[in-house]
Amino acid sequence: MKRNVHAIAGVLAFCFIAVFWTSTMVAELFFDHAAVASVKLAISYALIAFVPCMAIVGATGFAMGGKSTFPTLVAKRRRMPIIGANGLLILIPAAIFLCSKAQSGEFDRSFYTVQLLELLAGAVNLFLMAQNIRAGRQMSRRHRRS
Repeated sequence: MKRNVHAIAGVLAFCFIAVFWTSTMVAELFFDHAAVASVKLAISYALIAFVPCMAIVGATGFAMGGKSTFPTLVAKRRRMPIIGANGLLILIPAAIFLCSKAQSGEFDRSFYTVQLLELLAGAVNLFLMAQNIRAGRQMSRRHRRS
């Protein structure tokens, strides 16, 4: 059960970030400021579901991994603080800041600076989370075989 909850929450968290990142890029490249403001508002509301997904992934992952020294698990464990720090220190505050600026119609240098930082941190998290998902699938296949 814990394994399924972990997998579902992990894939959902990955999908949230992928949708946030993609919708931001599409709105910025192809639509007007009103569309960007709508995307930023939607992202800030979606944080209500995203944050618990990330917490569930972390909690179930640590609960299942214990103190194992299995190399794939150690690698996953090493990536998690980076993913968590990016989320807590960059992505969530940036999403709230950008939503506030967009709702006020302030598309200035600070908006685009934070937007760039958010996109970079989101891309890093997508990459690291994809590696963790791949590693988890490898461990799951290995677990089924034994």
